[in-house]
Amino acid sequence: MIFYAVQPPMTHLAPTRTPSPLLLTISSLFVATLVASNILAVKIAAVGPFSVPAAIVIFPLAYLFGDVLTEVWGYRVARAVIWTGFLANIVVVLFIAAAIAIPADPHFTDQAAYARVLGESPRLVLASLTAYLLGEFLNAFVLARLKVATNGRFLWVRTIGSTLVGQGVDSAVFITLAFAGIQPWSVLLVIIRDVWIVKVFYEVIATPITYALVIGLKRIEGVDAYDRDTKFAPIPLASLRARLRGAEQ
Repeated sequence: MIFYAVQPPMTHLAPTRTPSPLLLTISSLFVATLVASNILAVKIAAVGPFSVPAAIVIFPLAYLFGDVLTEVWGYRVARAVIWTGFLANIVVVLFIAAAIAIPADPHFTDQAAYARVLGESPRLVLASLTAYLLGEFLNAFVLARLKVATNGRFLWVRTIGSTLVGQGVDSAVFITLAFAGIQPWSVLLVIIRDVWIVKVFYEVIATPITYALVIGLKRIEGVDAYDRDTKFAPIPLASLRARLRGAEQ
């Protein structure tokens, strides 16, 4: 009797690439500042003559890290991190809601304050997430297109120009969706203006930091992405379909 060894079918797997530690660090900082800003935003602070959410102390950093991601690694990477931040925000909101819903111990007397500070209304959550997606994707799109248009020169034009557009839309959408019908438009327009001005000013004074990060990361990573042939759809449906077809084969 002759026995034949049966060989298992060969599978062809694409080689895996180890993610860059610096890319993971910048992405983590982006998501962390984003999540923290949504928790801090419940307080309205006075910054000189301006009335702005307290998240102003950290939220513009999310745009700074978003600029760095797009400038160094390109729009595709920035898009993936933007969606990661969106998912992280939803996860945090759900866990905060669960923590508020858990019955408080009789010795804990601050349940009402805990729920009032951390518990956002569905309207505020929707306003925040919508404004975030629109603002971040516009910021990344404008920066990527300006980089190609300027052939990589004038980084300050790209970072400030993208912030003018992204932060303007973010501020207008969030304030409108969150407070329209509650506050008069005369007040809302002032808040939108103040928040936008402060955020853009933040970006301007942070420009040296952005320059240092971008130059250092490009040198260390050996990468400088140009989105000349990039499809800028926020959801890359064509790419997803291609990957699904490849997985089926």
